[in-house]
Amino acid sequence: MNTILRTARTAVVLSALLTVTGVASANNSKACVEAVLKEQWTKALTPCTAAAERGDIAAQVGLGWMYMNGKGVAQDYAKAERFYKLAAEQGLSTAQFNLGLMYDEGRGVAQDYVQAVRWYTLAAEQGDEEAQNNLGLMYDEGRGVAQDYAQAVRWYTMAAKQGLAQPQHNLGLMYYDGRGVAQDYAQAVRWWTLAAQQGRADAQYNLGLMYDNGQGVAQDYAQAVRWYTMAAEQGLAQPQHNLGLMYYEGRGVAQDYTRAHMWFNLAAVSGRSISVKNRDLIAARMTREQIAKAQQMARDCAARKYKGC
Repeated sequence: MNTILRTARTAVVLSALLTVTGVASANNSKACVEAVLKEQWTKALTPCTAAAERGDIAAQVGLGWMYMNGKGVAQDYAKAERFYKLAAEQGLSTAQFNLGLMYDEGRGVAQDYVQAVRWYTLAAEQGDEEAQNNLGLMYDEGRGVAQDYAQAVRWYTMAAKQGLAQPQHNLGLMYYDGRGVAQDYAQAVRWWTLAAQQGRADAQYNLGLMYDNGQGVAQDYAQAVRWYTMAAEQGLAQPQHNLGLMYYEGRGVAQDYTRAHMWFNLAAVSGRSISVKNRDLIAARMTREQIAKAQQMARDCAARKYKGC
């Protein structure tokens, strides 16, 4: 019950295609912009290529995105890197972020954390929240830069204040662990709440755990069940297991062995041995009819992708 989920420390995925109409560019190609905004990728290729070669920054980042994602062209990381770099060198933060991500993951270029940090920093200093989060991640894990938890907290905070859920979750971890900041469970709850409200399953689970244990917030089993349920409905095994415990013990919900068996059974599918053990222990207290009902409930729940269970 006391394990905090730390699965959020992963790079943010490629940012969405830049809204090219928002980029000031003297020689912007109208045909390129219109085709990209309408997601007419094949139609966009010729005018965007011509505009990009002339130095049009919007066309360059749009074309980089097309090659990165195989939109209207065969996926080609090397070409994506080329066009992102052209735009990045002109100072476009979206291109700088995406170029940093390519170096971070070794897509189209040799993996190079130092270069990733370089491009993330340029984008982050312009206020790009995804770059700020990923730069925090690099300092957090000591990749491409000396590990520095205080710097990680600095960049996570900048991104979190812009409303991005991942750095909000990561900042909650820093306050929970006391890394780069004084340990503060109330602050962990604050940031996990913000991330959880945006639908992050790991933050929802961690928030449930805080209410369950009364850390940084008044102990409230009903709230724990609420947040565990949201995370469990996204398929995470740990909150599914914890819901089994809540129903088994009648904490925050009426005691219900059948529903407890169902949640333990669902969590057990992921290979959690403790869930298997608890399911079998509770089965010893149930009738055959109750067990059969619980098993059917688990099948139905899985078929509904864990919603409304």
